[in-house]
Amino acid sequence: MSSKEYGQISYMPGNEKRHHAAEMKSVVPDKPLLFLKPPTAFITEGNPIKVPRGCHELHHEVELGVIIGRKGKDISEIGAMDYVGGYTLCLDMTARDLQEEAKKNGLPWTVAKGFDTSCPVGSFLPKEQVADPHNLPLWCNVNGQMRQEGSTADMVFRIPTLISYISSYFTLEPGDVILTGTPAGVGPVQPGDIVEAGLGSLIRMSFKVQVEEKSM
Repeated sequence: MSSKEYGQISYMPGNEKRHHAAEMKSVVPDKPLLFLKPPTAFITEGNPIKVPRGCHELHHEVELGVIIGRKGKDISEIGAMDYVGGYTLCLDMTARDLQEEAKKNGLPWTVAKGFDTSCPVGSFLPKEQVADPHNLPLWCNVNGQMRQEGSTADMVFRIPTLISYISSYFTLEPGDVILTGTPAGVGPVQPGDIVEAGLGSLIRMSFKVQVEEKSM
């Protein structure tokens, strides 16, 4: 699978880590919380993160991305890892003020999570290069100041559980990406900020934040 193939992702389900759930004053869920991101959410290095219109509090959330390698539906936890093609590093950029407004009104998080450029991604890692995806360090800094440091060991739901649960509702296609949760330390970014993130020594990426300009 090449890095180009996961640029055509149709959706992205999500998950939280325990410390982040506490940070957001949320109850640790007993099943994965799912949301979707369209293909236009995804950007690679060299492209800016754009603050969506109406957003005054844009937050970074660094996460391990699991890239699906083959089509599957109703996948068992036992065989779930056979459907993994590889991994990447992702930033789940979240319009926090829009999300809180949606929560208050019982509305979907579509705009808050799925706006254009809301999911910067790093390079593709074949699964053979990752000995244990459940024990990888994650970090994120803004303008050189460390904001998030954690490990995939802290994820609430392990990868086989996520794949099995998600595939009971959605057919997974090659190139789909599943986000696995973010460590504590999420926080705001402003236009002009540089957001850097890493997955141990395996992936490092950097993105600049800018205001979204209206298309002509």
